[in-house]
Amino acid sequence: MLKNLKGLIIIDEIQRMPDLFPYLRVHVDLYPNSRILILGSASPDLVRQSAESLSGRIGYIELTPFYSKEVGFSDTLWIRGGFPKSYLAASDKASRIWLSQYIRTFLERDLNTIGFNIIPEEMRKLWIMIAHYHGNLVNYSELGRSLNLSDMTIRKYLHILESTFMIRLLRPWHENISKRQIKNPKIYIRDSGIFHSLLGIKPPDLIAHPKLGASWEGFALEEITRLYQLEKEDCYFWRTHDGAELDLLIYKEGKKIGFEFKYGHVVKVTPSMRIALDDLKCDKITVITPGADAYALHEKIYVQGIEGLVNTSPTP
Repeated sequence: MLKNLKGLIIIDEIQRMPDLFPYLRVHVDLYPNSRILILGSASPDLVRQSAESLSGRIGYIELTPFYSKEVGFSDTLWIRGGFPKSYLAASDKASRIWLSQYIRTFLERDLNTIGFNIIPEEMRKLWIMIAHYHGNLVNYSELGRSLNLSDMTIRKYLHILESTFMIRLLRPWHENISKRQIKNPKIYIRDSGIFHSLLGIKPPDLIAHPKLGASWEGFALEEITRLYQLEKEDCYFWRTHDGAELDLLIYKEGKKIGFEFKYGHVVKVTPSMRIALDDLKCDKITVITPGADAYALHEKIYVQGIEGLVNTSPTP
C-alpha cells in the first residue's frame, strides 16, 4: 500500500485506524529512508500503542494552537485563544460561537472517539469548575464534593483533560529549606479562549472582570512555555505556607529561572521575589507584562513585556 508512494507520506486521523502501526513498522524497516507524518488525536492508548509498535522509529511533536511567535502578540490572541477558527473568526461573536460548539463537540463526540468513556455533562461541570480554579491549587476533595463525584473520578477526569492538552497541572518545586512548601499542583486551562468561553467572559468585560489577573497569568504562562520550547518536566511553580511564591520556575540546563505574571504596568520588587532569590538561588526572575517595555528592577530581577519578548530569541 505504501511502498509505491514517493516523498513525504502524510496519514491523518490515525486514531481511527490504530491497526496501521504494525504495517508502518514493517514499512519503515524495509524502507528506512521513507518519511511518514502521522497526524491525529494523541490519546494515551494511541501514544502507548505507537510507542510499542514503532519503538526507536518515531518521534512526537505537540501541535499547539497559535501563539505570539507565529501571529504576533495582540489582545485578540489573548481574548479568543489560539485555535485557528476562533482566532481568525470574522468577529468576536463568531469566535464565541465557534468556541462554544467546539467545547460541546469535544465533550460529546471527540473524547469517546479517542477511547475515553465519560459522562459529557459531568465533564462539562468539572471543566467549568476548573475555570473558576484557574491559577489556583487543585483540591480534589473540594471538587468532588462540589460535583458529587468521588476523588477517583475527579482524578480520572483531570487526567483525561491533561492528556488531551486541555488543562495544565503545574507541579510544585521542592527545595531543601526550612520553610514549609506547598505540595499540591496548580491547575490552568491551557487555551485562553476556552477559559473565557467556559466563564462566559466577553471582550468588553474582561478588563473589569475579577478573573483578569488569572486570565493573564494562564495566557502568559502558556506563551512562555512555547517561546522557551519547554517540556512539561521543565516547568514548576513554587510556594511556601508563609506566602512566598513564584508563578513559574524553570529548571533547565542547571539554571533556575523564575517568572511572575503581572497585568498591571506598575511593577516593583516584592518580598516573594527576594525570598526566591535567597532560598532558591534563582539565576534571575522575570516579570512578564503586556506591551513591549523591558527594564531592570534589580541585578537579577527584570520586567519584560511579552510583545517585546516575542521579537527576541529567548533562552533560559
